[in-house]
Amino acid sequence: MKEAESAAPDMRQVYLPEVVGGGYRDFWHFRGRYRVVKGSRASKKSKTTALNLIWQMLRYPGSNALVVRRTYRSLRDSCFAELKWAAARLGVAEDWQMRENPLEMTYVPTGQKIYFRGLDDPLKVASIVAHSGWLCFMWIEEAYELEREADFDALDESIRGDLPEGLFKQVTLTFNPWHEGHWLKRRFFDRAGDDPDVLVKTVDHRCNEFLDEADRRMFARMAEQDPRRYRVAGLGEWGVSEGLVYERWREAEFVPQEVAARPEVRSVFGLDFGYVNDETALFCGLVDMAERRLYVFDEVYQRGMSNERIYQEIYRRGYAKERIRADCAEPKSIDRLRELGLTRICAARKGRDSILHGIDLVRGFEILVLPQCRNFLAEIGGYCWQQDAAGRALNRPVDERNHLMDAMRYAMEGVLDGEVYSFE
Repeated sequence: MKEAESAAPDMRQVYLPEVVGGGYRDFWHFRGRYRVVKGSRASKKSKTTALNLIWQMLRYPGSNALVVRRTYRSLRDSCFAELKWAAARLGVAEDWQMRENPLEMTYVPTGQKIYFRGLDDPLKVASIVAHSGWLCFMWIEEAYELEREADFDALDESIRGDLPEGLFKQVTLTFNPWHEGHWLKRRFFDRAGDDPDVLVKTVDHRCNEFLDEADRRMFARMAEQDPRRYRVAGLGEWGVSEGLVYERWREAEFVPQEVAARPEVRSVFGLDFGYVNDETALFCGLVDMAERRLYVFDEVYQRGMSNERIYQEIYRRGYAKERIRADCAEPKSIDRLRELGLTRICAARKGRDSILHGIDLVRGFEILVLPQCRNFLAEIGGYCWQQDAAGRALNRPVDERNHLMDAMRYAMEGVLDGEVYSFE
């Protein structure tokens, strides 16, 4: 990035190393389909992406862009603010019309647009059509918030169609370090180097020359005093650095039939209801009371399941005769499932402090998870305590991406009077 770039006729002369800094040369010049950037705090990933998106819009007249996060309301104070800053940093802010209701940015000289959408309104995402030119670029910020790979596939497919010569299509995903069981690692990072259409990067604070000495001392103290946190928050390695509700868990291979055959082992099943916006989640576990160990061996995790489909799936997997503790907020669904044939389904107890009581019970066990339980691994790896404005942990968990976590709590109510499961 040594030279100034001035492809668009009225684009300002910009010396990129001064504006962007170092550490992102490959990212800036890559023209493949996917750029996937995992970065720690202060790694410049969001600011660099915002700068690059504004620059690409100016460099490639006719291109338009889509910016996505899991929830629409989170876009204004994150991506929208970063892009406004980037336009000012590049000296072109006066050429952009920036609207907040709905969020939209328009490059006035050409009419090119940056659209903003949240996955909480899938119909608006699916209906994106560029009014002028072509939809070329997409930025998915905090991509770990996409729990399902299918959601990404749907977004990816929205950037499609033939382009005139000189334009190209590109999807950029940026996110903070997350649990290594997330589909992002499996799809992109585990295949690094195998696909010329994919660039993956892990970046950290050391590539940010704009930090001051106080910032650098803060990271140095973190490395010395809290190495575990520094590996994630400082160096961008996979994992959650702090605030996890459950810390004693690991992915492990085991044979469920062999575990279930032990006389001290009891089975536990829990069901959390969902439908349009949330997944229906069935948790299937085995509890070894003597070893204080919980084995997670199966899961159901799917949206749009009617009660009939829930019953059919549980029956197909062979769990229809098991004691299943379900969310008591859905008594009509519990009654219907009982009529359909889940004769031993019952409502989980709920009351004052029931969530904390259930969490405290589960925390008393080491949790081993079969690798195929991908949704459980993704949830437990990001299940954190809420924080106050000062960043201090509160005594309640974050109420999102927790469907299997809730189902596990319901299931574990039965550990004192649990059931034997034989896999026969």
